[in-house]
Amino acid sequence: MADLSDRSSLSAATYHEMLAADGAVRPHWQALYAHVQRSSPAQLAQRQALLNRQLRENGVTYNIYADPDGADRPWELDLLPQVIPAAEWQAIGQGVAQRARLLNAVLADIYGPQQLIGEGLLPAELVHGHNNFLWPCQGISVPEQTFLHVYAADLARGPDGRWWVTADRTQAPSGAGYALENRTVVSRAFPELYRDLHVQHLAGFFRTLQQSLARLAPSEWETPLVVLLTPGRFNESYFEHLYLARQLGYPLVEGSDLTVRDGTVFLKTLSGLRRVHAIMRRLDDDFCDPLELRTDSALGVPGLLDAVRQGRVLVANALGSGVLESPGLLGFLPAISQRLFGEELSLPSIATWWCGEPAALEQAVEKLPELLFKPAFPSQSFQPLLGRDLDDAQRQALVERLRARPYAYVAQELAQLSQAPVWQADHLQARPVGMRVYAVASADGYRVLPGGLTRVAAQADAEVVSMQRGGASKDTWVLGEVAAQGEQWQASRSLGVADLIRQDPYLPSRVVENLFWFGRYCERCDASARLLRILLSGYLDGDSPQALDAAVTLAEELSLLPAEGTLDARLRTALLDPAWGFSLRANLQRLQWAAGQVRGKLSRENWQALVELQREAQRLDDLSADFAELLDFLNRLILALAALSGFALDDMTRDEGWRFLMTGRRIERVYALSSSLASFLRGPGDADQVGLEWLLELANSSITYRSRYLAVAQRVPVLDLLLLDEQNPHAVLFQLKALLRSLGRLQASFGTPPEADLAQLAVRLQHFDLHSLENPLFGESSVRAVLDGLAALLTEIAEASEAVSDRLALRHFAHVDISQQTVSA
Repeated sequence: MADLSDRSSLSAATYHEMLAADGAVRPHWQALYAHVQRSSPAQLAQRQALLNRQLRENGVTYNIYADPDGADRPWELDLLPQVIPAAEWQAIGQGVAQRARLLNAVLADIYGPQQLIGEGLLPAELVHGHNNFLWPCQGISVPEQTFLHVYAADLARGPDGRWWVTADRTQAPSGAGYALENRTVVSRAFPELYRDLHVQHLAGFFRTLQQSLARLAPSEWETPLVVLLTPGRFNESYFEHLYLARQLGYPLVEGSDLTVRDGTVFLKTLSGLRRVHAIMRRLDDDFCDPLELRTDSALGVPGLLDAVRQGRVLVANALGSGVLESPGLLGFLPAISQRLFGEELSLPSIATWWCGEPAALEQAVEKLPELLFKPAFPSQSFQPLLGRDLDDAQRQALVERLRARPYAYVAQELAQLSQAPVWQADHLQARPVGMRVYAVASADGYRVLPGGLTRVAAQADAEVVSMQRGGASKDTWVLGEVAAQGEQWQASRSLGVADLIRQDPYLPSRVVENLFWFGRYCERCDASARLLRILLSGYLDGDSPQALDAAVTLAEELSLLPAEGTLDARLRTALLDPAWGFSLRANLQRLQWAAGQVRGKLSRENWQALVELQREAQRLDDLSADFAELLDFLNRLILALAALSGFALDDMTRDEGWRFLMTGRRIERVYALSSSLASFLRGPGDADQVGLEWLLELANSSITYRSRYLAVAQRVPVLDLLLLDEQNPHAVLFQLKALLRSLGRLQASFGTPPEADLAQLAVRLQHFDLHSLENPLFGESSVRAVLDGLAALLTEIAEASEAVSDRLALRHFAHVDISQQTVSA
């Protein structure tokens, strides 16, 4: 391994986190450096692979907008942590807490008396012209004058080792959840080192956040319900929303899960409306309320601002706090700090000029080759420009734009990023890094997370760090003595017998709906994969054209195989074409969508099974040339779907969400079995032995049949096993009765009307007489009539199961009552 203490890797213009100017390893890095030097490249590569595998299994992602490969992009985490000594961190923590207090006071003034604007300490244009200055929030009072509940500062270290603030994150700061996940993973890669260095724990920060939101929520005498509001699964940091909701114990909700009635926010749960006392939002300011803010928002909650105005709900951070994220404000904060608190900022901002001031404009023009030019407001859609990268003509054009619209531009010195070692392939390499540090409001000021999210640039010569541009991350180890008992999650209140809960009282209807469809799509994909496997095997083997024709007919009737084209092309479409709505690929995409919507209800092991399933599905495009490989894929897919079924039965709590998931599975299985058997019975191959064999395979009952009868497949015992055997979970009657029991529980819990038609069909099926299929007693024409009648009964059962699904959706997901359902019908 290359020794990074070599002086040739150093530069006087860049601070190296691990190495001093003379090439010596800094004292606080020595233990980690020695540990790395003792490890072989193979050992370090193995640890990095372990990190990557754990992140993948945990489903840690960071999405990249407008990138076709960016959806569910795996989170990048470097093996080596960033190490900071306790004394240095104390100064950082004090500076971040001071800055959070200052910005909170600025927000209180901006949305209150606006004295800072009146005294000329803040330009009115810079505040009132910002997209996230929300006039409807003017004059709203917030509990304890706390506008910033969570704050983050982006820091960069200059060549002299001093930390500078490059940006303030005040709207809905992201990354703290990723920092906690980084800690969990990296501490397991270096367990002894982590313990011996006394790395400060992170749990206290999140406990303080829980306590603060509970304290500030207008709960009166109720136990406060806090929810985490997410824009949805396409947001870049959706994983973090899920992760924090789980860690904090908050229901994860979308805007459609909430409603405002009489100035009060409610969560729409399966059992009715539940009052929400506080909302930890991960939604931008103007999207939060389409009534008073951004009218085209489909993500917010109509009437939310009025509920805030009436003091009926706490929103963290306060609506309108995004106005402080304008880079133009950085240059005004030192004077404001002196005015409000008589203090200098211990963590200074990077030198910044808002060009709306004439003097600042002239300085910016004079120093143009040395500065970075950014938009002052989010509405200004242009990429930052670095003066030194422009030629003379481009610089002149920039000057003209600056003079024409000076208020729209901010000039800033380019932050000189420090370098830190990262593990690359088989060696250490220096990369530019920055750090995001978090503060949370508490009862006695702001508490700073002892660590943070260290971000690593994608390229060794990069001048900015951006996760959206492919950057990675590091865990941040703050060294120091840990409290004797450590930092543990603690209950915010004592719970006794009277507080016991055995059902999730805050289960949103949207989540239940997606659990229902998750169950249906699991079964649908399984049935589709099994039938396609039969078709593919028959097509490749060519042993029984008659059986293959019967299977093709069945697949066409079930809309699992296109009707036009050669069989080769039709099979490929049925397997691979996402544009054909009935294809296996399209149904797998729907399954993944439903799973993504209910990820917070799935265990880690269940989610890992889904990740593996998704990985297999992504290989479909690569396998399109070889049917043998596609057949192997179908085998693995069916195995993965069986694992999902096992997780649902053994790994999930039997709450109402689980009941709807299982109800969805049973409806889909009843529909698939009934439709398949009805089609088979109507066809010419009902008595063909090979056809009966693949019918058993389709119903996953081949082993049961062989172990019972020790004979080839025959019509009467096959139909008994697949229709009437109440011990066989792949029999229609078994699933029909299980479905009726599930519907009975829903009736008891929610007053759902009984499904009399479905119950009558079950009775008719149960009383079907298999003796009517024995030729010695009846003629062949009579047997044909019995088979047609049985097929008609099965078709009625399939249609009735679909009707049940529609009624459940109206009653529990769309919340349409019985009389309205009648009108809709």
